[in-house]
Amino acid sequence: MASEEEKAQSAVPGGDTIFSRIIRGDVPATFIHEDDKCIAMDDINPQAPVHFLVIPKTPIQKLSLAQNWNAELLGHCLLVAKDVAKNKGISEDGFRVVINDGRHGCQSVYHLHLHVIGGRQLGWPPC
Repeated sequence: MASEEEKAQSAVPGGDTIFSRIIRGDVPATFIHEDDKCIAMDDINPQAPVHFLVIPKTPIQKLSLAQNWNAELLGHCLLVAKDVAKNKGISEDGFRVVINDGRHGCQSVYHLHLHVIGGRQLGWPPC
């Protein structure tokens, strides 16, 4: 199985992503949150006891391509991350929100998404 770094090196922007197919219902997934702007679901390859994704329904390829008019959507996704983290019991001790951007940022799916990671002490700096 390819590592996340290997996936990021071979990923290319554009086209239909796995997240778009999940949002459309073409690929089954269990949502832990859904509203008119985004979904949240547990990560299939968790890096901590709690690891979920928040994915906007409107695709943005990567954060560095976001526009000023995406501000409300991005803010909404952060607030959903906070609420789901609270529901999962990790907000009191803290958690990390990560957005991978591009090849060097280890982005393997070119549909912006937030990783929310917690449930244990996280190290710094991340490697």
